[in-house]
Parts: sequence; C-alpha cells; structure tokens
Amino acid sequence: MEDEALIKAYLQQYEDKLQEALVAVCKQAKVLPQEGPLPFTDDLLDKWNEIAPEYMADAVPQIAEYPEVSVAWAAYLGMAFANVWHQDWTQGKKRPYNSFYGPRAFDDMDEYILFEELGIQKGSEPHQFIESLILKLSSLAVTLIRREQVEPQSIMAFHVFARTTKVLFLIGAAIRLSQLGYTMEHC
Repeated sequence: MEDEALIKAYLQQYEDKLQEALVAVCKQAKVLPQEGPLPFTDDLLDKWNEIAPEYMADAVPQIAEYPEVSVAWAAYLGMAFANVWHQDWTQGKKRPYNSFYGPRAFDDMDEYILFEELGIQKGSEPHQFIESLILKLSSLAVTLIRREQVEPQSIMAFHVFARTTKVLFLIGAAIRLSQLGYTMEHC
C-alpha cells in the first residue's frame, strides 16, 4: 500500500513538472495566457479519460521509431476536441476517437485535424507555426521522459507515457481554447 502511494506521488510530481515545462514553452510562444490558470473544462478531461485506451493502443507501438509522434498526436487531438467542444459539445462529445483519423489512420491524424477539423490551410503560416510548436512540445516531453530513467517497456514506463500523453492532450486543448478566446472565466 505504501509503495502504491509513493508511485502515485511520483507520477503526479512528474505530471506537474512536465505540465509546467510545456506551459512555459507555450507562454513563450504566446499561445497561452501569460497569467492565471489555463483555459480548461472537465468535459475535455472526461473525454480524454474515455478515449485514452484507444489512443494508447495506437501510440504505444510508435514509441520506438517515432517517440515524438507518439506523444504529439495527443496535443492535436486535444485541439480537435476543444474545437468540437466550442462548436457543439452535445453532439461532439459523442464523436469517437477514430473519427479524427486521416486517410492513413493514426499516421496522419495531425494533418487531418489541422486541415479538416481546424480549417488551417496546408503550408500556411499558422500551419507551420502550430506544427513547429507541437514538435517543440513533443521533443521536450520525450526528453523529460528519458530523464526519468525509467526502465523501458516496464509498467512504470507505461504510466509515465500515459501521464505524458494526458498532459499533451490538455495542453493542446488549452491552446485551442485560447485561440478561440476562452479564459478560465469562460469555460
């Protein structure tokens, strides 16, 4: 029981540290509020908890060859669900995870979300900016995972990865909610 409490405390500390680091990058890029809490809604956290098993089933096999992709796509997914939340959550909350797949399923989910869901033009400045930002966030996240020196393919590694994808989903959602003009008072 004591070990379980220590593990939970460790994972929460890791999650908090990761979120703090990623939020700092986002504030520097001016995509999140400089002060105050991030735009957030429990609806989106609930949706993540619902779809996380499906996301993990797609992402975990990508870790070895594409570690940044395995975490980055969670941020794009957060942006997509935040957009759906803004448009019509009553209907949007029913959308399944795989409705955000591109033509190559998980592999091009990022492009499908940017171009089809968010309406960002391919090759445009906003496209390049978001792509660059998400790459920076995912690279930092992977670096922080590696610094934890958790044994690869262990149960703890899975939990650290799961916490990482959750944070990226919520950061992606906060970025999109900020773009749409939301603050904590509006969510």
